[in-house]
Amino acid sequence: MRSLRFGSTGPAVELLQLGLNRAGFGPLEQDGVFGPATRGAVSRVQAVNRLHPDGIAGPATQQAMLPWYTGYVSVRVRPGDTIWSLARLYGSSTEAVLLANPGVRPEELQIGAALILPLPFPVVPETIRFSSALVGYCVQGLGARYPFLRAASVGKSVLGKPLWSLRLGRGENRVLYHAEHHANEWITTPVLLRFAEELAAAAAAGEELAGIPAGEILDYAELCLVPAVNPDGMDLVTGELTAGEAFRQARAMAERYPRYPFPAGWKANLRGVDLNLQYPAGWEQARENKAALGITSPAPADFVGPAPLSEPESKAMAALTERFDPALTLSLHSQGEVIYWQYRGYAPEGAQKIGELLAELTGYALADTPYASGFAGYKDWFLQDFRRPGYTLELGRGVNPLPIRDLPGIYETVLPALAVAALVT
Repeated sequence: MRSLRFGSTGPAVELLQLGLNRAGFGPLEQDGVFGPATRGAVSRVQAVNRLHPDGIAGPATQQAMLPWYTGYVSVRVRPGDTIWSLARLYGSSTEAVLLANPGVRPEELQIGAALILPLPFPVVPETIRFSSALVGYCVQGLGARYPFLRAASVGKSVLGKPLWSLRLGRGENRVLYHAEHHANEWITTPVLLRFAEELAAAAAAGEELAGIPAGEILDYAELCLVPAVNPDGMDLVTGELTAGEAFRQARAMAERYPRYPFPAGWKANLRGVDLNLQYPAGWEQARENKAALGITSPAPADFVGPAPLSEPESKAMAALTERFDPALTLSLHSQGEVIYWQYRGYAPEGAQKIGELLAELTGYALADTPYASGFAGYKDWFLQDFRRPGYTLELGRGVNPLPIRDLPGIYETVLPALAVAALVT
């Protein structure tokens, strides 16, 4: 993560402010502006950690803040330590510590052994803008707290950022969830990450999620979640990427297509290719449709690319889908409060009934995809090639990018559908 100092702005500053509040150095307004209060809090962190108190969040300070970004701290057992005393010291519980450290016997702690100690707050934040770095911190933190949740990179973005996946469950029913094909629909990312966290936490505690025993979900299904298909685009839209050659090239593309506000109207990857127009399902028709709208070169949105699966992100998603071989897929987009379920008449057995159930659970409308946007999408390709149910959920209402304040309401609305989707095939 970049160094932050007085005058810095953006999602990285919001995350720093959140971390400082979590660590007890606030209260700070999480406004993304590094002002005097944030500088003072950084200086206090530096003093506590025996760092030079210059008020600049450089590499050493960011490293000291890492536990407050990921939600856990790693310690070495010292003489006299017990699971109970360590949990109490860090505001955790013995149950959370034992869950994060499978195989550890409380009565036989080894001096010098490494322990993961979860901190007393949820990993996934609900009040700040997301960035690719924050996605990585969430994935790291969830994997540390819940070792049965398997994290992996399934590919790289144009700028080389990992496309993270989270897998959990031991059942035979495989369900693939993914979010943020479109950069300015990044609010779908914390929706999916929060679902992963709450499902893992409920399963570990033997509790229900959305009225369903979480253990039952993980016994019946194996879930694969890809929370951010387009991490570069996310950084551009949320303001984490504001300089450098990639930013200058993106701005030049936007200047050629002024119909799209910059960067708020950016949907594409950093090569100006719309990732949800990249799949080999009527790709030529999608190219024709978008050309009729004047989109014939790399653009903030609606450019189909030089060929299907030409982009590293869409190629990675297609390869993951073929490996995982899901029985059902859910594609999270925004906005409109609608669920799309068909492509060119491909209607797998039972797909409409499942769609009707998801619509009933969310209050969203079940609809056919409009012709102008009904080709070359991930859902289209999945329905065509796999002949299994696939759905696009357009979350929330408003103008993309939806504000983070909408997240709690969106999540509560779609949570039942996310949970039930694991059980319906």
